[in-house]
Amino acid sequence: MSDNPDHPTRLDRPLLRLLPGHDRRLRAGHPWAFSNELEWSPGLRALPAGGLVRLESASGRAFGTFMFNPHSLIAARRLSPDPEAVIDSRFLAARLTAASCLRARFFASPWYRLCHAEADGLPGLVIDRYGEVFVVSAGAAGAARLEAELLDALDDLFAPLAVVARDEGPARALEGLPERAAVLAGRLPQRLELEEGGVVFPIDVLKGQKTGWFYDQRFNRDAVAALAAGARVLDLYCHTGAFGLRCAAAGAARVSLADRSEPALAIAAETARTNGLAERVEIVRAEAFGLLEHLAAEGARFDLVIADPPAFAKSRKDHGPALKGYEKLARLAASVVAPGGFLFLASCSHHVSAEEFAACAAKGLAKAEREGRILRAAGAGPDHPVHPQLPESAYLKSLLLQLD
Repeated sequence: MSDNPDHPTRLDRPLLRLLPGHDRRLRAGHPWAFSNELEWSPGLRALPAGGLVRLESASGRAFGTFMFNPHSLIAARRLSPDPEAVIDSRFLAARLTAASCLRARFFASPWYRLCHAEADGLPGLVIDRYGEVFVVSAGAAGAARLEAELLDALDDLFAPLAVVARDEGPARALEGLPERAAVLAGRLPQRLELEEGGVVFPIDVLKGQKTGWFYDQRFNRDAVAALAAGARVLDLYCHTGAFGLRCAAAGAARVSLADRSEPALAIAAETARTNGLAERVEIVRAEAFGLLEHLAAEGARFDLVIADPPAFAKSRKDHGPALKGYEKLARLAASVVAPGGFLFLASCSHHVSAEEFAACAAKGLAKAEREGRILRAAGAGPDHPVHPQLPESAYLKSLLLQLD
């Protein structure tokens, strides 16, 4: 059994009960119970955030072992269908072994998202792997409380050079958790680099966005780069230039990298130089909408336009403005695509569905008076699997179009 006092044995594990008639979703395999579905008592309110509990229906049907947070809307997250499951480093190691074996079917080298939360059986836990460096992000109180066991499991399985915590984002706030970026174990190498599509990119796992790299767009970058030979390319919201520099390496005639962030553009410029691509890469510091309006007025046209913005809808209240934003982006971006050229649009807004995003793109194209066809509609790669009962967790949407 686990020796961690935060995770009592089955005999001491508190019992949660669902209200009558509130077990349909869990019977169908959903991994969460919401706070308004539970039968509350003063004792439950006093339980520590992230502790382990057993969950049952009002009729006594057992649903397993859950992580419980009395202060969160998502009150209980299932770890195991077994109410007597021992949740320790061996349990975590088994889940991570399965996740690692799955990734090995898709990737020849260990550079990928190793664990994608509920879909890999570890709720609220994300782990990105950069060879011997592992970056961990705990978005749920239960995942945070398992940190010591997780470090033991990672050490036993992979003997990592370093394990880094990147605990940031709105999910942490909802769970009552502070933000942090820290080395948890080992020592980071002086320089960490990743190779993708023939381009070597520097990775900053402590200060870079998210965990240091956007693995989720890897297959989309492959698809876009395959169209880049001889093309004039505009990469909007380029950040450190992953899409655009992949296009340059694939033989683009000219690539314009545009972003508002001066530090990100400086990294993009240096990456272009170190990879021998600088002569065909232009760095543009600008806001995307204003730049597109300026380029359209000048009559500029590009064979390939890429628009991969940050989330327009970071919360549910942003939903309406986000839809308008995606429609405007599609309209303005389409206006600078050359006839027969390609447009790649992406959304990482969790609160905007794939159907809504596609509808925004269609409206934008119509307002730009452009016709065309969707060549590819895709989400994240297979290292970002989706739990079958949580389709809303498929946050990334993208469309690749050709315009007449």
